[in-house]
Amino acid sequence: MGQLTGRWIRGAMLAPLSVLTAGLAWAQEEAPLSLEERLAALETATTVPAYVDNSYLFLIGGLIVMFMAAGFCMLEAGLVRSKNAAMQSMKNVLLFAVAGLLFWLTGYNLAYPGDASLFSGLLPTNLAIWAPAPLEEANGGYSSGSDWFFQMVFVATAASIVSGTVAERVKLIPFLIFTVVLTGFIYPVVVSWEWGGGYLDSVWSFSDFAGSTLVHSVGGWAALTGALIIGPRLGKYSGKTVNPMPGSNIPLAALGTLILWLGWFGFNGASQLAAGTITDINSVSIIFVNTNMAAVGGTLAAAITTAILYKGKIDATMVFNGVIGGLVSITAEPLAPTIGQAVLIGAVGGVLVVLAVRALDMLKIDDVVGAIPAHLVCGIWGTMIVPFSNSGATYAGQGVGVLLTGAFVVVASAIVWLLLKFTIGVRASEEEEMAGMDRTEVGLEAYPEFSSR
Repeated sequence: MGQLTGRWIRGAMLAPLSVLTAGLAWAQEEAPLSLEERLAALETATTVPAYVDNSYLFLIGGLIVMFMAAGFCMLEAGLVRSKNAAMQSMKNVLLFAVAGLLFWLTGYNLAYPGDASLFSGLLPTNLAIWAPAPLEEANGGYSSGSDWFFQMVFVATAASIVSGTVAERVKLIPFLIFTVVLTGFIYPVVVSWEWGGGYLDSVWSFSDFAGSTLVHSVGGWAALTGALIIGPRLGKYSGKTVNPMPGSNIPLAALGTLILWLGWFGFNGASQLAAGTITDINSVSIIFVNTNMAAVGGTLAAAITTAILYKGKIDATMVFNGVIGGLVSITAEPLAPTIGQAVLIGAVGGVLVVLAVRALDMLKIDDVVGAIPAHLVCGIWGTMIVPFSNSGATYAGQGVGVLLTGAFVVVASAIVWLLLKFTIGVRASEEEEMAGMDRTEVGLEAYPEFSSR
């Protein structure tokens, strides 16, 4: 009975394919079809399933990107000192919740405002709370809920970048207030300029496939502004001397890096935004390949660069950020490059990470986890190299996008950070910072039995 039932099920599943095959065979008896005609016939026959396939791409891609939150959490918890690891872990969980709430309340409809924009698409004005479209209004492309979910998980990435940079001295409540503004206003406005069809897209043909600028540089500019206003950790710089403050758990940071590497396949791959045709799913596979190979290039280039600069010693944390730098670099255009070009783009990102970390220390800008080099510097590089492989973009348009994004995010972030600084305060006191944020902000230590001071 079980075997009979199985045959019926398999027969039902194969029936549509049998009908399609028979139809194509009949057509070929009349006149042989070209490859293009056969592909067109297949894609036409799968119009309805395309809605399901595209929605699944968003949902599965969103789940993978959501896992990046765990990657950021582990990376940051491993790179801070043990007395701050619990605080850093809690911040990453809380910021993800804040990002989800604000992207529902204001973020999505600001990012995708339709015609509700002023000044040639510079200022979106759609302040409606997002709600899923009724099924009868579905346009056949994908479900509205799957799109919202996929877009929502992106915004938390920008907030995580800021979290890592200003770690070990920023207080929890001010940071969460900044996250509200970043995820509910700053990030959505920038996204509206390109993905929402606004100023950069319509006037400058700016191209940013999955967010080297729209996601990573936004977080990087906000992090840089916060680091400048909040200042470095106590004892980090003494005159021209840079005092190392090594992380508490390098294996945990390595785990976080590998989780992020995995998550990037959802980040870039699902940004194809469609998987219901042969062409689209082939493009997704190419994006996976190029994303991986850019990470390979960034990893190896960072390792080689540190070996040269540090007399044969390879810095593990630089290698970890080399992975991320390579991934950020390819995010603006992961489909058009050849595999060799993807490796090269990622490798340049890996070198830039190492050099930028040294530059920040020379400028006495304290970035605890190296997020500014990996996300901001490599985000700019990845955006500016797009025309090298994508003839539809121009260097002028890419430059305008980078500069406009930087100017807006820096000004908006500075206003928020300064308002917080001169009202409720942003930074922990010297006593609180020396004791560690776990004790003073959380009341629970990450490693109570063997924490070091």
